[in-house]
Amino acid sequence: MAVYTVVRSEEPAEPSRGSGNAIGPGHPGDSDGASVRRRELAVFLRTRRERMTPSELGLMRSTRRRTPGLRREEVAQLAGMSVTWYTALEQARDVHPSPQVLNALARTLRLDRDERHHLYRLAGAADDAVVAEGNAVSDELRAVLDKLDPYPACVQNGKFDLLAYNSAMRLLITDLDEVPMAQRNCVWLNFAEPRWRERVVDWEQAAARQVANLRVAMAQHIGDGPWTALVARLRGVSPEFAELWDRHSVRGVDAGVLRQIDNPAVGRMTFTVSNTWVAPGSTTRLQVLLPADSDTLKRLTALVAHAGGAG
Repeated sequence: MAVYTVVRSEEPAEPSRGSGNAIGPGHPGDSDGASVRRRELAVFLRTRRERMTPSELGLMRSTRRRTPGLRREEVAQLAGMSVTWYTALEQARDVHPSPQVLNALARTLRLDRDERHHLYRLAGAADDAVVAEGNAVSDELRAVLDKLDPYPACVQNGKFDLLAYNSAMRLLITDLDEVPMAQRNCVWLNFAEPRWRERVVDWEQAAARQVANLRVAMAQHIGDGPWTALVARLRGVSPEFAELWDRHSVRGVDAGVLRQIDNPAVGRMTFTVSNTWVAPGSTTRLQVLLPADSDTLKRLTALVAHAGGAG
C-alpha cells in the first residue's frame, strides 16, 4: 500500500479579458478583490431576483413585464429598503450593506443556507477569516491515508487540488499517477478528462454540485491569481463548466452524498462520501469514499490487491 503526495507549484494567474462574468476572468483595471467581490455580489443578487416569480410573494402579476422574475423596486420594497440603495448593490457600487439589510435580502429572495452564507461572504460581512491554504500534508495524515486502503481516500484543498491520495483512490477512476501534476485537480479532471465523464455515474448531477461547491469556496479567494486562473482555464476547455458557472448556484460541500463509479478493472461500485476538515476553519479536508455495500468492498479489495501485485 502506498500514499502518493503531490508537490504543487503555484498556478500563475492568467491575463483577464472582460467576459461578463464576475468571478474568474476579470475586467481590465481591477486592482483588488473588493471590486470583483462587488460585481460578484451584483450578479448574484440579480440572478436570485430573476428566478423569483411575483406570485411566490403574493404580488400581482403584470401583463407587461419586460424582465424575468421580480423587479428591483419590488425586492427593495419587500426588503424594507430604498430602490436607490438596492440598485446601488446590483450596480456593484461601493456600498456596505449591514447584516440587517443582508438578512432582509436573504429572506426576501428566499435564499437557502448555502446561498445566505455566500451572500454574506460576498458582502464582506462574514466574520470568519480567510484561512491560508497550505499544500503540505503531514506525516500523520499520510499514515491515515495508508491505513484507509482499500477505502479510496485523498486530501484536497479548498480549490479541489489533490494534495495526496492512497492506492485505492489512485486507481478508482483513472491512474492518477499518469495525470500531469498541474492537472491533478478534481474539478479539472471532471470537466477536462474524458475518462472521468465516462466512469462517473450521473456525471451531470455530480458536475453541477461540484461547480456550486467551487463557487462557494471561491468567495473567500476573490482576486487570488491561482483561483481565477483555474476558472479561466476551465471556461476555456469546457462549455459545460462555463454554463454551470454562469448559473451562480452555490452549495456547501456535503457529507453523505452517494457516488457511483464504473471502474474498468472491477466494475461498478457505490460509495458514500465522507469529508473531514483537517482543522477548524481550514479549507483542506480528508475525503474518504465509504463502500455502500459488501460487493463494493470486495471489488475495492481486489483493485488494491491488483495494484500491490503490479507494484
